[in-house]
Amino acid sequence: MQPSAFDGIVKMIAYKRLERYPIYVTIGRTRASIQREWAGIMLSHLYFGAPATAGLVLLCLLALRRTRREAAAIARAREAMAQREAAEAQLRQAQKMEAIGQLTSGVAHDFNNLLTAISGNVELLARRVRGGDPDLERFAGAALRGVDRAATLTQRLLAFSRRQPLDPKPLDINRLIAGMSDLLRRTLGEEIEAETVLAGGLWTVLVDANQLEHSLLNLAINARDAMGGPGKLTIETANTSLDEPYADAHDEVMPGQYVMISVSDTGSGMTREVREKAFEPFFTTKETGQGTGLGLSQVYGFIKQSGGHCTIYSEPGEGTTVKLYLPRHLGKEEPVTPAVPAAAGVSGGETILVVEDDADVRSFASDLLRDLGYRVLAAATGPDGLRLLDQYPEVRLLFTDVALPGGMTGRQLADEAERRHPGLKVLYTTGYARNAIVHQGRLDPGVELIVKPFTSAALAGKVRQLLDAGFG
Repeated sequence: MQPSAFDGIVKMIAYKRLERYPIYVTIGRTRASIQREWAGIMLSHLYFGAPATAGLVLLCLLALRRTRREAAAIARAREAMAQREAAEAQLRQAQKMEAIGQLTSGVAHDFNNLLTAISGNVELLARRVRGGDPDLERFAGAALRGVDRAATLTQRLLAFSRRQPLDPKPLDINRLIAGMSDLLRRTLGEEIEAETVLAGGLWTVLVDANQLEHSLLNLAINARDAMGGPGKLTIETANTSLDEPYADAHDEVMPGQYVMISVSDTGSGMTREVREKAFEPFFTTKETGQGTGLGLSQVYGFIKQSGGHCTIYSEPGEGTTVKLYLPRHLGKEEPVTPAVPAAAGVSGGETILVVEDDADVRSFASDLLRDLGYRVLAAATGPDGLRLLDQYPEVRLLFTDVALPGGMTGRQLADEAERRHPGLKVLYTTGYARNAIVHQGRLDPGVELIVKPFTSAALAGKVRQLLDAGFG
């Protein structure tokens, strides 16, 4: 810099810029001086700013860690809330199903008494008019057919409420399903393909074979109706284990080893709302008159009564799969020996005591047995029955209802009667299975039972069978 020759003012004539530094810090200064100054500033900032920066970073890390912990806690709280809501929903569903079961079992019990009286008296009437007025015979036949349909309905109600008497035996499910192939083909029709995938080495289960076959047939009929045309039904079996987490997540499920039966179809599927109500009695998506809504409820009740578990997997348009789980039985399969029915119309001259609180049922049973030649004594309560037994020691068979008024059940009456009169034959009847003679779905050993509503032929045959078994 030097003064101007024109006006004498000091002016900048030329300069050289230091690379990478602005002009205002480099004019008249050397690179070394600038670098020394900047190094000092940086060291000062580093010395005084590092702790503050480290503290700020630490605070950020702590805040981030706390945020993550809070997020995890919120997620755990949401999961716990969801589990609680699911458990409460399962409890409400279980309570609802139990309440419906109590209602249906009570209705079925009373209804069975009515049906027994109706069918019995209609049968007695039909005997009186046989060979007479053909119109009266036709009317009686129509009434009996109606009673049969009503009896089937009540049996399904009892199945749902887990009050039907079962006769479980060790069973190979693969053999049962293989034996149903012809029945399934006739049920499904020609448009639906039936396939079975049966696992090798399948475990044995303890179950009522007739009721299991009926349940599988119900599932096949539901699948056929859901497909409504060409489709495929697949029945699979497998050994499986249900662990504790699965058992905790499902109502009335015990962890352990099970045999699984899966019935799948290619039908229209179900919505979530339909799935939740599918096992309820009288719930149906079919048109009026096309179904009672008792098929799946019967399956549900039977499997539960057998100590098992059942689930439905379905989505709209994706078909439906129903899985049945039956507990593994460590015993061996028992050979099936078909019972030889006794001659229904064979009469006798023995003395029989009928103890039944329902007057109409008591009258029908007494009249029928008298028609067959038996001497009949009748009582409405257990204590009255015992007095008749003591008065008439020639009684050879006690025919008693399980549920009796007067403070003495049919089982208590039978036990006391057998104690006083060893060798006395006992035949129970009931509108549904009570714990007095049925425990965990199985008749107590040695118990003979005829379920209401029973026909005159069934009662006559059962009585004759017991008496012919011998006395003493």
